[in-house]
Amino acid sequence: MMRLNIAPAPWPGAPVVVLSAGLGGGGGYWLAQRAALEEQYQLVSYDHNGTGENAGPLPADYSLATMAGELFSALQAAGIARFALVGHALGALIGLQLALDRPEAVSALALVNGWLSLSPHTRRCFQVRERLLHAGGAQAWVEAQPLFLYPAEWMAARLPRLEAEDALAISHFQGKENLLKRLQALKQADFSRRASAIACPTLIISAADDLLVPASCSRVLQTAIPGSQLVEMPWGGHACNVTDADTFNTILRDGLAAMLPVARETR
Repeated sequence: MMRLNIAPAPWPGAPVVVLSAGLGGGGGYWLAQRAALEEQYQLVSYDHNGTGENAGPLPADYSLATMAGELFSALQAAGIARFALVGHALGALIGLQLALDRPEAVSALALVNGWLSLSPHTRRCFQVRERLLHAGGAQAWVEAQPLFLYPAEWMAARLPRLEAEDALAISHFQGKENLLKRLQALKQADFSRRASAIACPTLIISAADDLLVPASCSRVLQTAIPGSQLVEMPWGGHACNVTDADTFNTILRDGLAAMLPVARETR
C-alpha cells in the first residue's frame, strides 16, 4: 500500500485536501503551501509510487488510471472517504482521473498548470528531456529541469539554492525506468472527450509565462469543465506555487474557501 503523509486535522471533521505533485513526484513540492492551508484543512501529501518514500519498480503497463487508483486505495485504507485534490501538472491529471472514476469521493479540484491532452509544445519539451536522459543520465535530466520550471530572473538570483536542489534530486532520483513509465502514462492521458462529465467544483490556476505547459492549455481546460473557474498568474513559470507562493497561496486559499464551505466548530 502506498504510504501517505497525513497531517493532524485542525479540528474534528475539517475538510481533507490531498496535495499531488507533478512528474518529480515528491510530496515536499508543496512545502510553501502547507502553512497557508493547514489551519483550515487536514492536509495529505505523498510521494508518487515509484518515487521517494514509495520507491520501487513500477509495472510495465503503468497508466494514469493506475496512479489514481493507487491514491484512492491508500486514502480509503487511511479512512478518508471524501477529499479535495490540489494537483500540479501530472498531479492535476490524477485529479481529473479521480473526479471521473470516483466522483463520490472528490469534493473539489484545484488544477495547477494542467491540460486536457498534451500540447505539441509540451510533447516537444519532453522529447528533448528524454534525449538528455538517454544521453546524459540522471544528472543531465535533473540539471535541465529548472529551465522548464522557473523564470530566468528567479533562477539567476538563486544559483546556490538550485545547485543544492540538483544535488538532492540526483541523490533521490526515481530511476530511469520508473521515470519513463510515469512519463509515458502522462503523455498518453487525454481527457478531451470526458472532461464535460466532471461535476465537482473546479479551480484552475495557470502562469502566463509557463515554459513547459502553455497557459492556453488551462484556458482550454476551463472551457471543457462545466462551471470551472480560471485564475491566470502573470508570472511564476511552471512551478508558480514555488516562485510566487504568496500570490499562489492567496488564489488557492480563496478558491478552496469558495468550493469547500465549512461549518467550523465554535470553540
